[in-house]
Amino acid sequence: MQPAPGVGQPARDEIVKPTPDDKILKYNSMFLGTAMFSFGFLKFFEPFRTWFAIQITKSGLPRFSIPMAIAGEMSIGLGLLSAPYLGRCGGSKLYGPIVSAASAALIANMGGATYVHLHPDVPADVLPLKIKPPVIPLLFMSLAAVNLFRLRRDNKRRS
Repeated sequence: MQPAPGVGQPARDEIVKPTPDDKILKYNSMFLGTAMFSFGFLKFFEPFRTWFAIQITKSGLPRFSIPMAIAGEMSIGLGLLSAPYLGRCGGSKLYGPIVSAASAALIANMGGATYVHLHPDVPADVLPLKIKPPVIPLLFMSLAAVNLFRLRRDNKRRS
């Protein structure tokens, strides 16, 4: 005698692990969160404060971009770092949206950084690594895209 269909088999939700268990997503988010928060925090101190002000001024961006970029970097970092804890407290449903929003914001933020790097009036000596090619912004954009890809893939598996 065979069991009725579905009896004795694991439920679909038990087969697919929740998003916070994706180690690549978790460690990538922790790295990006730590780096972004640190980059924003460092801009309160010299010489980073002056370098950043020169970058914004020479690139032709409005002056209010300075505090907005700092707040953006720090909140992106906090979002990526707090997602696993908020996901545990509020259920795993919070994890994906927080990481998605922070990763998308990181891509936008690094788009601005790429613009600054490529602007001809911004000198290389006020940029990270003292080089004009936007290596760091493009790397961080790629890592944020990995987060979005993994979240999308995990979401497709669940549906």
